[in-house]
Amino acid sequence: MGHGIAHTFLRHGYAVFLHDTSSEFLQAGVVKIHKGLERDVEKGRLSTDQKGQAVASLRPVTDMAAFAGIDFAIEAVTENFEVKASIFRALDEACGPRVIFASNTSSISITKLAAVTHRPVRFVGLHFFNPVPVMKLVEVVAGLRTSPATMEAAVALAAAVGKTPVRANDFPGFVSNRVLMPMINEAVYCVMEGVAEPKAVDEVMKLGMNHPMGPLELADFIGLDVCLDIMKVLHDGFHDSKYRPCPLLEKTVAAGWLGRKTGRGFYEYA
Repeated sequence: MGHGIAHTFLRHGYAVFLHDTSSEFLQAGVVKIHKGLERDVEKGRLSTDQKGQAVASLRPVTDMAAFAGIDFAIEAVTENFEVKASIFRALDEACGPRVIFASNTSSISITKLAAVTHRPVRFVGLHFFNPVPVMKLVEVVAGLRTSPATMEAAVALAAAVGKTPVRANDFPGFVSNRVLMPMINEAVYCVMEGVAEPKAVDEVMKLGMNHPMGPLELADFIGLDVCLDIMKVLHDGFHDSKYRPCPLLEKTVAAGWLGRKTGRGFYEYA
């Protein structure tokens, strides 16, 4: 998600500081961004000169001190509150007071994340969808203390990079994952209870409901660990048994079968 967000902003003329915890991770992200920009040239979305300008506007950094002059910071780390909170505490020290912070979280409370900083009025959710350069939707999520001016700035920024911003308020899972993840979770129950095999479940949803991907195929694409984390956020946030993660989902994650990124989830991948 991080390199996809950076790619999208570079493609639309923004200067981007890309941060990660190690030079190795950072270089892997840079390589993916360069490949994405090259595909943009091949498909006529960018000229060769525009690609060159985009590449020149990318600054990979491992030290947050480089963020002193930025205008907007977007976090896109793993879907874990403590990890995200540690990032925002560090950003709060590194950035000036006028910088707006945004989290790309897909389910964690924006209000709770904002509270670890000294700028809750300048804190917002910007939930991009994967793959970021292709998907048009961005959920723009207001925390309890997010100011109207911050919301307007976030909506305008999303629109400026070619996205369709949709406003949401701060509830577990927002709109997208409050609807999507229980469907995926129920599809896993169908497999666990022997209703159908994974391929059959997916075929029903693709052919009967006109979904481009079946729920289990999509879960593998998202990452089964991410799906489980989001279900836990929903279950903890609403205290409702309908959001209880399926035991088979928990077992599959415990086995290390996380989907495409590990070569196996509900399907096997080369």
